[in-house]
Amino acid sequence: MTKKILAFGAHPDDVEFGCGGLLIKEIENGAKVKIVVGSLGEAGTNGTPAGRKAETKAAAKLIGAEIEFINLGGDSHMQDTPENAFKIAEIIRKYKPNIVLAPSLSENQHPDHHVVASMVRSACRLARYGGIKELKKHPVHMIESLYYYPSSPGFEKTADIVIDISAQYEKWVKAMLLHTSQMKTKDYLNLVGSRAQTYGAAIGAKYATILWTNDPVKVETLASLGSSRNY
Repeated sequence: MTKKILAFGAHPDDVEFGCGGLLIKEIENGAKVKIVVGSLGEAGTNGTPAGRKAETKAAAKLIGAEIEFINLGGDSHMQDTPENAFKIAEIIRKYKPNIVLAPSLSENQHPDHHVVASMVRSACRLARYGGIKELKKHPVHMIESLYYYPSSPGFEKTADIVIDISAQYEKWVKAMLLHTSQMKTKDYLNLVGSRAQTYGAAIGAKYATILWTNDPVKVETLASLGSSRNY
């Protein structure tokens, strides 16, 4: 069965910088991926809304993902409201993903990232409730898993899941470099790459990406898990 992954970001580039390498790997392994962006980055220091939209579309094409832009109130103006959560839940019902990815729930980052993470978490529940009149147009859908990806360029001390993306790193870099406007703001490539290298070293790989779980992960046996660290 083909897995479907739905990845949400507050701004153009959030998904690519946060989990682009993972999405490339999942697509290479047969998954279908859709990226949903909640603004056009209109409050950013560099770039224009039209330019940033074009950069994101180009990056999604390189990765191999579908792309959709929605309005959650505007860059730096997003609020965790039922109306916005219903918008996200409707997309979940229409796309019917197995897995949903959202920004980190950390509050110490761009406020839109935390707001989108909270709304996505709510929307995953709302998508399975049959009595919500605003969602009646589409049948209920229950996802399998919700995970959070890094959505700030800093280094996180802990991670629930670490994934080897060494083989996908070069393509991931190409996707990030398509966001030329944002490379003028900060050395994101070095920040994200350094983190990928550090977590890669922790699992004996060249590069790795991380996720946090929303719920406990079901496994059949300990043998079905990878190693927890290298000794």
